[in-house]
Amino acid sequence: MNKVLLVEDLGRKDYKETWEYQEALFKDIIDIKIKNRREDAGLETPNHFLFVEHPHVYTLGKSGDFENLLVSEEYLAKIGATFYKINRGGDITYHGPGQIVGYPIIDLENFFTDIHKYLRFLEEMVILTLAEYGLKAERSPGETGVWLDVGTPFARKICAMGVRASRWVTMHGFALNVNSDLGYFDNMIPCGIKGKAVTSLNVEVGKAAVAMEEVKEKLLKHFVQLFEAQLQQKTEV
Repeated sequence: MNKVLLVEDLGRKDYKETWEYQEALFKDIIDIKIKNRREDAGLETPNHFLFVEHPHVYTLGKSGDFENLLVSEEYLAKIGATFYKINRGGDITYHGPGQIVGYPIIDLENFFTDIHKYLRFLEEMVILTLAEYGLKAERSPGETGVWLDVGTPFARKICAMGVRASRWVTMHGFALNVNSDLGYFDNMIPCGIKGKAVTSLNVEVGKAAVAMEEVKEKLLKHFVQLFEAQLQQKTEV
């Protein structure tokens, strides 16, 4: 059972390139698992954690409604944004500069085999991180992700989540708004949920910008604690 987490920061990277990279890592883990089961090879499966910041992009999950994109793809091209229909759960979401996107590509059989627990742990990682900035973040019943002021007219989402899992291997992950341009969220119905706002960490703490590297360190710290993992930085891309 391998609990080592290989951490890689991709910097700012195109969504499609990153998706293809995720798919390659995902496939490698599954191939090892298949070989182990066929040949009793006893090979360890690796666990990856990718940080990335994407150029402006909108993605729609496999069960999402295209109507939740409120503008045409021609308009997206004018504002320098792209659009992809992808293979994660969830509806529509936005990624862009100032947002920390995290993709854990891990073998849950190294930790626990419970996808709901996995999602709750990802949420808890973000909740604990935001608490270090003095924010009381919460879950919203029936709505995956992390919110502020749940149950009030001022409820607003600060972190979206959507994952894919096969053979207990995960991909895709979370998107935490840190210094995001919130105007880009006006082009969609975020996560298909009408009537609720979106916010960013810098807005909530009243700063022009929050240090992204500091937030990443806090996220990793809480991930490691929750999953009882060990960190190993991966430098090669």
